[in-house]
Amino acid sequence: MRADSILSEHIPPLLHSDTGEKALYWMDEFQVNHLPVLKHGNFVGLVSESELLDQSSLEPSLDTLFQHLPRPFAFNDAHLFDVLRHFARFNLTVLPVLNRQEQFLGVISSQELIQLLAQNVGHEATGAILVLEMNTNDYTLAQIAQIVESNQAKILNVFILEIPDSNKIQVNLRINQQNLNAIIRTFERYDYQVRASFNTAQEPNELQERYNELMHYLSM
Repeated sequence: MRADSILSEHIPPLLHSDTGEKALYWMDEFQVNHLPVLKHGNFVGLVSESELLDQSSLEPSLDTLFQHLPRPFAFNDAHLFDVLRHFARFNLTVLPVLNRQEQFLGVISSQELIQLLAQNVGHEATGAILVLEMNTNDYTLAQIAQIVESNQAKILNVFILEIPDSNKIQVNLRINQQNLNAIIRTFERYDYQVRASFNTAQEPNELQERYNELMHYLSM
């Protein structure tokens, strides 16, 4: 999935001649903490709510308020994983997207990205999540899948996180069964460390927490 396929249709860029007051108003209107700034159609940087609130007056134009703005962006052909890393690295609520000629194409919204991730990991599907922990060298997806399938279940999604300052990984399995007792017992018989299991019926704020955890790990 490419960056240019997940552009927001709702969040517009600011112009360099817009005032700080307008920038803050738009951030409140679109529920974001960042907005891109264009000058003569070119992307000049990303302004943040915190930078605006540090100003003594918001009446001047953005050009006057800021001589330099940070310029994080992703190219239009960047993969979804690269997009996630940009969000994590810069702690963004929107990510500008440019083509290879550095022409501004639009932004990706973190909130819309959460919804996309939820849809693509089968958030609406009936099932549960099983969390395993193991040494990196012990990870074998074929064996993990065999254990799950031996209990008449299927893996819908796999997400792997490296555990900081260790040689271990956390393997998160989304499985198409809600009762994981038999699967857990089988993993334990094969000496897998089962760390947790979760029902997939999560509220939106729980999904936000999972996304924040993902961003934290990607930023390490």
